[in-house]
Amino acid sequence: MKIERFEDIISWQKAEKLTLDIYNIFRNINDFGFKNQIQRSSVSIMNNIAEGFERKGNNELKYFLFVAKGSCAETRSMLHLSLQLKYLKEDQYKKLNELSIEISKLLSGLIKTL
Repeated sequence: MKIERFEDIISWQKAEKLTLDIYNIFRNINDFGFKNQIQRSSVSIMNNIAEGFERKGNNELKYFLFVAKGSCAETRSMLHLSLQLKYLKEDQYKKLNELSIEISKLLSGLIKTL
């Protein structure tokens, strides 16, 4: 199956969900530096997938997928910190962390296919 649009890429779809969840959960956090960083890193996952796809070359797509993977790791690191700072409940952390790990694995698989 040929992917026609970046919106059809499963890792992008899951990254969008992760981003929306992060925006909703951290909406009322008053630590603006923290909130800004975790929001930006999650948005970076989906945007790098989209940008790489639109470049229309496998080498460039692969590069942007690696960048997206790095942003995914940054988001996961921020999730760890948010649990320690008590910005997240344990169940929220677990859900978001598992989703970020799933996205990272999907990105690895996509990179390997290229």
